[in-house]
Amino acid sequence: MITDPQAPLARHISAVALKMEHIVKDFSGIRALDDATFEARAGEVLALMGENGAGKSTLMKVLGGVWPYPSYQGDIFIKGERRRFRGPREAMDAGIAVIHQELNLITELTVAENIFLDRQPTNAFRAIDWRRLNLDAQALLAELGIVDIKPTDRVKHIAVGKQQMVEIAKALSKQASILILDEPTSALSDKEVAELFRVIRGLRQAGVCMCYISHKMEEIAEIADRVVVLRDGRTIGEAAAISDITLDQIIARMVGRELKEMYPQSARRRGEKVFEIRNFSVDHPSLPGERKVRDVSLAAHRGEILGLCGLMGSGRTTLVSAIFGAFPEATHGEMLIDDKKVDIRSPADAISHGIALLTEDRKALGLFLGQPVTFNTTIASLQTVSSPPVGVIDSAQERALTEQYVAQLDIRAASVDAPVGTLSGGNQQKVLLARWLNAKPKILILDEPTRGIDIGAKVEIHKLLDRLAGQGVAIIVISSELEEVLGMSDRILVMNEGRIVSEFTRENANRETIMEWATGARLLEK
Repeated sequence: MITDPQAPLARHISAVALKMEHIVKDFSGIRALDDATFEARAGEVLALMGENGAGKSTLMKVLGGVWPYPSYQGDIFIKGERRRFRGPREAMDAGIAVIHQELNLITELTVAENIFLDRQPTNAFRAIDWRRLNLDAQALLAELGIVDIKPTDRVKHIAVGKQQMVEIAKALSKQASILILDEPTSALSDKEVAELFRVIRGLRQAGVCMCYISHKMEEIAEIADRVVVLRDGRTIGEAAAISDITLDQIIARMVGRELKEMYPQSARRRGEKVFEIRNFSVDHPSLPGERKVRDVSLAAHRGEILGLCGLMGSGRTTLVSAIFGAFPEATHGEMLIDDKKVDIRSPADAISHGIALLTEDRKALGLFLGQPVTFNTTIASLQTVSSPPVGVIDSAQERALTEQYVAQLDIRAASVDAPVGTLSGGNQQKVLLARWLNAKPKILILDEPTRGIDIGAKVEIHKLLDRLAGQGVAIIVISSELEEVLGMSDRILVMNEGRIVSEFTRENANRETIMEWATGARLLEK
């Protein structure tokens, strides 16, 4: 199905493969989609853009049968035929495959079992043909250019980025004619993104219709043919060819205004050292004698933003998780706060010493999805909404405080009583940020703080971090987006294979040099 992306272009973008007309969808009295209309053609990549809560993912869930008819109003046409899906299976049978923003794998099963779940090949005895299952999975992985995971690997043992590639292989295995990709690169390395784009280009030449949701402007410029913008559940204007619209115009349509100062840089001054680790190491969880973080020493100062970057697997997330007390038995070295040694044995210890960590995996490690926005906002600092000495939660105070953060961060929820699991991914991230703002930490560590966040919210978060640094908070930021690290950081540390290998100031840092150190190319020169 996938052709050579370097071959002469043999596709013809003309036939309308998908049309969604006048789609309306409500949740508990809140209108998520309000007369959304667009069409997508065979053999094109249609970018679907908008702020968090604009309705992008909801619209795709309507298409994919997750929100079945008649829970919405409006019409869906597949190749000119009106369809009303009453579940994901009907949508799949119509040739629609959806790669959702959040991973949907069964981690206890193997890669091959996940790819062909409910569609396993069987032999003459109607038993699963394991040999064919694994061979078919291997063929798909090879097509995606994945050589470092095996069909027999259990999903729980592979990295998040690789799990995302398994999701993509699972979708491609269905031979879909309409492929929905909802933030597919959010957990992928640059190499994996390049491989994904190679596959997308091949699918485009084969005539597959693709709807691509992403907040990453550089991705849209590289891979999309046309752009549709959603705002407040409505489509804004006609779909535009990517060559006929600028990124600034896309942003203006998304947020209803022009954005300036993507990376604010106030005249803040670096203060005294507030945090330091010395000869900090973390044992490998499954390889005795090996270490995922090796002899790292670093310091963070009041009023500065310290950027920490490196490729996936470089040890950056393991490092900040260990600082936060996630691996007490596997962590070695010294930690100092205000020049005093501290012993962090748990996240509770870290919080009590003024350390906060916004984790990269908000669903598994950060949020209580079944609990309301109020609970998730105040759980790390209950003393702010309770009265001593009894410590009983003041519900009215908790609600009022949460509503302040909802307004400040523009968190879009039906109410502060809504389960946080009902919010969009970007709004869930904002709730986590509100939690740590309420804790008022000395040292704020953010691991991928703007992953899955729309461009308008990114600007607001950048401004917020700049303001917090100006108030004397020491901030450590991990981001896979180098432009973000370069734009926000006062200093930048680069990790490679568990070590810090280089340090840059804002003035002498550039993308090329950082990547040379992150990939190890500079180390080979030594």
